[in-house]
Amino acid sequence: MSRKLIIHACLFACALGCFAQSTLILQNPTDAPVGTFSIPQSNSAATRGGGQSGTSQQAAGIVIHLSLKDAEAIAVKNNPSVSMARLNALASQQVTREVRSNLWPQTYANLTAVDARNNSRITAGALNNPIIYTRAAGGATVSQLITDFGHTTNLVAGARLQAKADEQNALATKEDVLLAVDQAFYGALQSHAVLRVAEQTVASRQLLSDQVSALTKSKLKSELDLSFANVNLAQAKLLYLDALNNDKAAMASLSAILGYPTLENFELVSSPEPLAPPPADVDPLIADAFAKRPEILALEFESESAEKVHQADRDQMYPTISALAAYGDSPIRSDQVYGPYGAVGVNVQIPVFTGFLLSAKSRETDLRAQALRQHLLDLRNRISRDVRTSWLAASTAFDRVTVSEQLLAQANQALDLAQTRYKLGLSSIVELSQAQLQQTQAEIGNAQAEYEYRLALSVLRYQTVGL
Repeated sequence: MSRKLIIHACLFACALGCFAQSTLILQNPTDAPVGTFSIPQSNSAATRGGGQSGTSQQAAGIVIHLSLKDAEAIAVKNNPSVSMARLNALASQQVTREVRSNLWPQTYANLTAVDARNNSRITAGALNNPIIYTRAAGGATVSQLITDFGHTTNLVAGARLQAKADEQNALATKEDVLLAVDQAFYGALQSHAVLRVAEQTVASRQLLSDQVSALTKSKLKSELDLSFANVNLAQAKLLYLDALNNDKAAMASLSAILGYPTLENFELVSSPEPLAPPPADVDPLIADAFAKRPEILALEFESESAEKVHQADRDQMYPTISALAAYGDSPIRSDQVYGPYGAVGVNVQIPVFTGFLLSAKSRETDLRAQALRQHLLDLRNRISRDVRTSWLAASTAFDRVTVSEQLLAQANQALDLAQTRYKLGLSSIVELSQAQLQQTQAEIGNAQAEYEYRLALSVLRYQTVGL
């Protein structure tokens, strides 16, 4: 038997021994030898849920199973932005009632008691000088607007349209929160997937390092091979540390967007629905966005409201006609004051000159209404662009899913061949290291591709019909 065959036989025997040892390492990566990198067991729970935190639920070991729909429902219930927008919309409805109150009769009750000196008159502060009598009286006054030639009715219509705009703004805020929830949810799933890849990478490269170390001690591999294996292992450890940090940060972001002040222990449940391709044509999506996007509807209502306010300010130049009535009695009075009193009348108020106030207000509101119409046109253009770019991003993300799967399959095959060639002494550690790096990158890309596409679909729905 030649010397070369003896060396190959020894190499094969060492490889089998190291493979047996590595099988144990792969089954339990935390049972690493002293001096190797150890992955804490709690990080596996972080992969499923929310990682380590100081909350009472985590201290008690309680894990909350959370799907995307559950997360969206919790955010709508707990997120302060949604509640604030809803309360503002309810407040706008009360403004409509406030303005409409001017169309109803205004009734006031008065109780008056006066103790005056004899023949007292008010001689300062006005042109007339009414006399004041000692008395105690009670009565009521009623005023009713007859017409102001559309001023109040236009104000009511403007307030009602503004309330509808605020309702759409509240819906837009809700959609923004739901999109943020989807981004945080899929971001957390991506970080979990990358963390799992990092754990597997550390385990596999720890195995290779142990194999090369054993072969080096047997004088079958050089110190250079051991150095390359240790460098690859150190890179895997750095990848794991970054993935662990990103995983915890992603869960912190998800907890915050759901309205929790602390880091919750969630076990995220991925959607079982198969991936479907995006719509083939973008033009119907743009039409849906123009018809259903709450931002467009809100701005349309605001533009109509501004037009009504402009009409109301223009109508202030017309007269205001009101009916007045008063009735009362003075049970305690001086001799000069008569008993019950009553009167009815009509008042016509005609604006003659107000220092150009009314014309300036009418011009101001007209210009603001024109500005809102231009803002609406600009918003339509931006939404058309956003829908188109979101559709392109979703189409690209869908194609990336298939390509990343193919890339991973080819990278796995290349790694298997590189490992076999290295074990047989037909290649160097450099070729194996390059194959490991490409396989790790392909695994990370494949793990992220599905969630990137699901998030792209969520963004596309947000840009068109809403979540």
